[in-house]
Amino acid sequence: MTTVAEILKSKPDTQVHSVAPSDTVLTALQRMADKGIGALMVMEGGDIVGIFTERDYARKVVLHGRASGDTPVREVMTHAVRFVHPTHSTEQCMALMTENRLRHLPVVEGGRLIGLVSIGDLVKSVISHQQFIIEQMEQYITGAR
Repeated sequence: MTTVAEILKSKPDTQVHSVAPSDTVLTALQRMADKGIGALMVMEGGDIVGIFTERDYARKVVLHGRASGDTPVREVMTHAVRFVHPTHSTEQCMALMTENRLRHLPVVEGGRLIGLVSIGDLVKSVISHQQFIIEQMEQYITGAR
């Protein structure tokens, strides 16, 4: 069973990108586009105060006719942030994401943000684990070492 800690170690870029609640939605969107990511942590004084995702933009800005350059992130971010610890398994993360319709989970250890896992990270991990099992079974069946 793969843990969140193992997934974070395998990521090429472990930096968690963030914005302040007072930043505009346009600033957040530009940062997401520059980094090729779909979510930003909203941080204030080292504390997680929310998460801003592409879904927040689509549902809370575009559909309500708000201007991205005039709307602060605090008005449209998701305030209730679900998070996991490094010891959580991929299965636990996927269950949490499925139950709550999430695509990103912050990873917290000792009250400090240490990473972010996406549904893509979890799927990649599951596929890698399945591929390993298949290879092991093929070697067992064929007697190869």
